[in-house]
Amino acid sequence: MWMPPGVRASLFVLTVSVLGCAQGNYEIQVYASETVPAGITMVELHSNFTVEGSKTTTDGTLPTNHQEHETIEITQGWTSWFETGWYIFTNIGPGQGYRWVGDHIRPRVRIPDSWEWPVGVSVSTEIGYQRSLFSRDTWTWEIRPIVDKQLGRWYLCFNPSLERSWHGPTVSHGVEFAPNVKVSYQVTKRVAAGLEYYGSVGNLITWDPVDEQQQQIVPALDFDLGPEWELNFGVGIGVTRSTDHLLIKMILGRRFRFMSARLPHLERAALRRDAPYSEAPEK
Repeated sequence: MWMPPGVRASLFVLTVSVLGCAQGNYEIQVYASETVPAGITMVELHSNFTVEGSKTTTDGTLPTNHQEHETIEITQGWTSWFETGWYIFTNIGPGQGYRWVGDHIRPRVRIPDSWEWPVGVSVSTEIGYQRSLFSRDTWTWEIRPIVDKQLGRWYLCFNPSLERSWHGPTVSHGVEFAPNVKVSYQVTKRVAAGLEYYGSVGNLITWDPVDEQQQQIVPALDFDLGPEWELNFGVGIGVTRSTDHLLIKMILGRRFRFMSARLPHLERAALRRDAPYSEAPEK
């Protein structure tokens, strides 16, 4: 359908703004299937800086260019197969100061190791609020199946996420498909290198045209810093016009023993997000 160039440009900018928020530049992560062990509290800082993103907006939300997103994620392990995560999203922009964006809650369950499945499997569901200054869709929901496998030094993971807006302009879009993929190789005992992919392709049944989809490739490194720490670093490269062109992301995590004096022992292999936790028998 023909429309004036100015209208087309405005619609494109609106698409970039809406999709940029849907992309979730607050927490850029492909989830591994394991959950946090019972009694352990994981605190993670997600720091993401958009080097080159959208510079204008037509719907009242902030452009993504040169925005610094700082997210605190606190995850509590309740059993060997169930955890609950809580997110606090914040934003720092040029001349804007430090602002609260919103909060999400994320319960997750996984298939216990005792079932001896050939792959790791878990499912998380995430629901929460974000202020309209940062996303016109203020209440959103996500369900994320997670399947992964360790093959020697290789690690493979797939998150076929489903997303839904409950309040905002994309409610009518229904359920949208946002696949995430990770492939990494254990280069040394302490460093794994790999590629992460993040997409948002539109409605689960009717995908958007490719140039309106989110498509982002992230070369990334995972570092083994000890039994209680984790570090992930990557550079995101957008490959469609509706994706922020360049961003830098970092995840720094620390495990704490807040809930109990007698907790499962953290094996060194548990440091990598792609390796299962193991528990030592209580004495």
